[in-house]
Amino acid sequence: MQMQMGVSTREAFGRALLKLGAENPDVVTLTADLSKSTCVHSFGAAYPERFFNVGVAEQNMMGIAAGLALSGKVVFASTFAVFAACRAFDQVRVSIAQPHLDVKIVSTHGGITVGEDGASHHAIEDLALMRALPGFTVIVPADEIETEQAIEVASRTPGPFYVRTGRPKVPVVCGSEYRFELGRASRLRDGRDATIIASGIMVSASLQAAEALDREGIHCRVLNMATLKPLDLESISDAADETGAIVTAEEHLYQGGLGSAVAQALVEARPVPMSAVALADTYTKSGTPDQLLEKYGLTPERIVAAVRSAVARKPR
Repeated sequence: MQMQMGVSTREAFGRALLKLGAENPDVVTLTADLSKSTCVHSFGAAYPERFFNVGVAEQNMMGIAAGLALSGKVVFASTFAVFAACRAFDQVRVSIAQPHLDVKIVSTHGGITVGEDGASHHAIEDLALMRALPGFTVIVPADEIETEQAIEVASRTPGPFYVRTGRPKVPVVCGSEYRFELGRASRLRDGRDATIIASGIMVSASLQAAEALDREGIHCRVLNMATLKPLDLESISDAADETGAIVTAEEHLYQGGLGSAVAQALVEARPVPMSAVALADTYTKSGTPDQLLEKYGLTPERIVAAVRSAVARKPR
């Protein structure tokens, strides 16, 4: 399968934010001394009166974001995922989640594809933390097309958001006709034998796995589950009914991420054989993104093996 390589989702976020700044004078942006890395520097150059660099003070940034939201602004607060979700969790919980404010936290450098920065900068718990916050919407876009549309939807949807973007360039998996719908999975490939439900960078890996499985006579549906909260329960239930086996794939710990969310949905609605491709209960090492994806099993080959396992457990 040939997929065109696009820009990183963090770059797509920067482009979308710049466009929103031109369309809506109430859009403001905060950064914590990482404007180039998070790709919000162009917004700062174009709208300096609506751009606030708080320095290396992520916790304080969340408090300022809350104050600006209470003043009627549409606030985008951006930093690395480990700082947004982990370091500033208490401020996000108390100052943004509990009063249900209109703050859009857009993290960059999510997951292990941050690479050589190592375990201290590998955000592998962020989705579990943000999913746990009542009232938060959690999105992990798969490519540049989906990112730009998700950011636009977030800007006009009331309430707090957590949108996770990544550092490396990623393949384009959404076509030009694609339209992001909050809380709805998109079906990228059909199949009757199993369903792969993926998010973020693992969507392209899932499409590669599905193509390999097709040659074995195992035909897989592929769902891009960009919205982790609210979860598309209908698509999950339909996939269980119509294909009888589920595999999830994500760049996150299995605990509390996409796999956990889908497993809970299946237990409550339609239990079927399931396997998960995710990080095990461990912290990670330093290495290139490709080395780390291979070491921790976030590969098309591991998805293929997981699908075989789930299909083998289907009732005969």
